[in-house]
Amino acid sequence: MRERLPAAWPWLALAARLAVGGVFVVAGALKLPDPAAAVRAVRAYQVLPEPFVAPVAFGLPALEIALGVALLAGIFVRTAAIASALLLIVFIAGVASAWSRGLQIDCGCFGDGGPVAAGETAYPAEILRDVALLVAACFLALRPASRLALGTSSMAVPSRTPEASRAE
Repeated sequence: MRERLPAAWPWLALAARLAVGGVFVVAGALKLPDPAAAVRAVRAYQVLPEPFVAPVAFGLPALEIALGVALLAGIFVRTAAIASALLLIVFIAGVASAWSRGLQIDCGCFGDGGPVAAGETAYPAEILRDVALLVAACFLALRPASRLALGTSSMAVPSRTPEASRAE
């Protein structure tokens, strides 16, 4: 089993790329059609000074899509994974902050967002989802080489180890 695991890393990295990249592309794309909802979602967290709310709300979907496309395509994987991990840490901190302060908001992770009725929040599930994505992004930062990647990392994944070839 131990010898097989290194051979599986590129496939696990592919799965991580598709998961994190796919979530970011979908999340960013769902925010684009309604910029007012994005502003409402960012404002609902009550952490940014008002002059920063709109730039963050308008820039976040573009950043999510850019990171997602890079991961899906397999280009700049380590850089995109590190940036994704940092963004996910910010998301986790934001949701945890809202939860700890008793705010009743939808995270706005996939569009909409803003205040919701009491009991309509899903903070534990949102944090759990983002922690899982953070683990995948950290894995990619450590092992960016994967299958089906356009970047040079796909070229760095040997199909056989030199030791295995010599043993035959």
